[in-house]
Amino acid sequence: MPKTPPLPRPTPEQIAALPAYDALPASRIHVLRTPEQLSFAHAALRQAVHVGFDTESKPTFVAGAPQTGPEVIQFATLTDAFIVQTATPGVDDFLRATIESDDIVRVGFGLASDRPQIHRKLGLTLGRSIDVSHLVKQLGYKDAVGVKTAVAIVLGRRFSKSKKATTSNWANKTLTPQQLQYAANDAHASLLVYQALTAGG
Repeated sequence: MPKTPPLPRPTPEQIAALPAYDALPASRIHVLRTPEQLSFAHAALRQAVHVGFDTESKPTFVAGAPQTGPEVIQFATLTDAFIVQTATPGVDDFLRATIESDDIVRVGFGLASDRPQIHRKLGLTLGRSIDVSHLVKQLGYKDAVGVKTAVAIVLGRRFSKSKKATTSNWANKTLTPQQLQYAANDAHASLLVYQALTAGG
């Protein structure tokens, strides 16, 4: 039998014509600093079981410059996003519990690059996790896809990724509203794509 050709990816023009991604409102994006906030987030993530996951690192613009990230680690349920700045005092136990525990299954894109960074920076090993890009590839695409393309393919939505936010300084003590929305979107969209792919399965 002839081999089925890979599916064509949506073009930038096709993605631009889609309705906008339904992002979480700012009121549902939580920056975790206090013990009470960390406890609330941990309970919500354990209850959700499958959670969106991503990291952000301060960009390096010089070849060979050492990586310092991740500076930000984000988790998402269907209704909330939880943002953790790794330099915040008192977050070590929370990060260990949410990153290494197998009671929480982390779903995200490009986890192969997150694993070594997390281990180098925090000494933690990523527990049960699913790289959603491979699930999308299994639909018939030649290569793994990123979150923007996956949202278009699976959810039929236009997912905006601001280059300004991508290359912003994630090591800043206070993150901007744009950075918080960007970080929340990445984790939240990963979860929605995963759920759509596995619904009824």
